[in-house]
Amino acid sequence: MSLDRDKYDSMFSGIIGRDYDLLKQICPLMTEMSRLVGVAVNGYPASTIPLKVVELGGGTGITTLSLLSSKTDLTVFSIDNEPTMQNQAKKHLQPWVDEGRLAFCTDDALAALKKLATGSADIVASAYTLHNFINSYRQDVILEIFRVLKPGGRFINGDRYTLDDISNHTRHIKEEISAYFKVLIQADKPDLLEQWIVHLFNDESENHIMRESVALQQLHKAGFTAVNLTDRLSVNALVSATKPL
Repeated sequence: MSLDRDKYDSMFSGIIGRDYDLLKQICPLMTEMSRLVGVAVNGYPASTIPLKVVELGGGTGITTLSLLSSKTDLTVFSIDNEPTMQNQAKKHLQPWVDEGRLAFCTDDALAALKKLATGSADIVASAYTLHNFINSYRQDVILEIFRVLKPGGRFINGDRYTLDDISNHTRHIKEEISAYFKVLIQADKPDLLEQWIVHLFNDESENHIMRESVALQQLHKAGFTAVNLTDRLSVNALVSATKPL
């Protein structure tokens, strides 16, 4: 069962603790996107039990927990090649590992997907991972996502989808930077502020930026249908796409 905002925050604060609480302060729209990914998975009609979900970029486990909480009849194969973050996820989410509902993979996204059988996943889900990839690598990942999904399977991604209106997008970025300074200066975390600003510059670089119209067209070209962008929140949005039957 998908969680409403208050229950979601309460549960995540209890399980993931300071990692979640700080992220919610720095960028609340990111935690909301992770929640919405779980809501979208909850709405997927089960064709098999349990549903097999592949997660790209599990990080510290925020979106992973959203996926696990969305339905009781699904398993998650969480991929992340950043060991420090994944080790935190393993610590936070050990009960789901013990239940046999969660497994981890330390390969990078493309290598991990290539090892999976064609048509083996009901859902490939992600939050704030694809925008980190350079454009050519992202294209290869999308093609592999399409291959790995079963016919009728769905790709669900909550991420930074850059607005096509560049002036409007720039305005949102200014507001985002302002929020980073407000929260992290007050928290006396200048090193973390520097990391977030550097990361933002990387996100906005020409070889990384994931512009909305280009990204949706990329999914169509890969063979997906029912490509939809919903829940636009500033530069963030939820995108879903279906592999045809």
